[in-house]
Amino acid sequence: MLDAITSSPALFSFLCGTLGLLVGSFLNVVIYRLPRMMEREWHNQCAELRGEEPPEQEPLSLIKPRSRCPQCGHQITALENIPIVSWMILGGRCSACRTAISPRYPAVEAVTGLLTAFAAAYFGFGWGALGAILFIWSMIALTCIDFDTKYLPDTITLPLLWGGLLFNLFGTYTDLPSAVVGSMTGYLSLWSVYWAFKLATGKEGMGYGDFKLLAALGAWQGWQMLPLIILLSSLIGATVGILLIVLTKRGRDIPIPFGPYLATAGVIALFWGKELTAHYLRLI
Repeated sequence: MLDAITSSPALFSFLCGTLGLLVGSFLNVVIYRLPRMMEREWHNQCAELRGEEPPEQEPLSLIKPRSRCPQCGHQITALENIPIVSWMILGGRCSACRTAISPRYPAVEAVTGLLTAFAAAYFGFGWGALGAILFIWSMIALTCIDFDTKYLPDTITLPLLWGGLLFNLFGTYTDLPSAVVGSMTGYLSLWSVYWAFKLATGKEGMGYGDFKLLAALGAWQGWQMLPLIILLSSLIGATVGILLIVLTKRGRDIPIPFGPYLATAGVIALFWGKELTAHYLRLI
């Protein structure tokens, strides 16, 4: 079986894409529950500091309790949890109370499956594909969590940073010195912008999670990719921000999370960073 997978890029890509669909379903759980788990932990810590007993609550983890409808409490069965297919069969509604289910759930599953299959086809069977797939899954989770809560959890960004250094011990995406310098430069560059903006305006322009995310991107792709990632994320963020202001009348004083644009730029740079950088250098 392994020989068939390694000798057939199409089969390898198909199997990885199928796995990506299943992982996309799990990422929906991570996106929904991880911020709530963090907030619950913060409330418990505050209660301890006040000398109070933490409030009794139903245990919450990424595994328990089983997924259920937030409106009526109906537990999602295995047949109702098939990626994309179940949502389409159910018409995008809970089978019990007919409450609408957000289309983002199948969208996350589809994007995860497609990008996983593409990474497998692009890198082929090996460590490069494994690392790229783990990287993509992390980017999808961070993007959605930051959009929802403006959090970039350390439980994802810090292992992501160390994972980049680990894969580059063997030069998977860049050499180790470039990865180490990239992680330091990524953190310090946004940290410097943060403090310059704060000293000039008295406001915080971004969060510390953005520093850690760019440090992780530098660890995966090296310091050479950081200018491209910062440029792409700024262009994407500015474009989306202008569209939100024009189309939805969003107030200019409402903060927009920067993490999703860093993540998007990081994925683009992972696949086409060298080509884009070379093309840009030819233009100048």
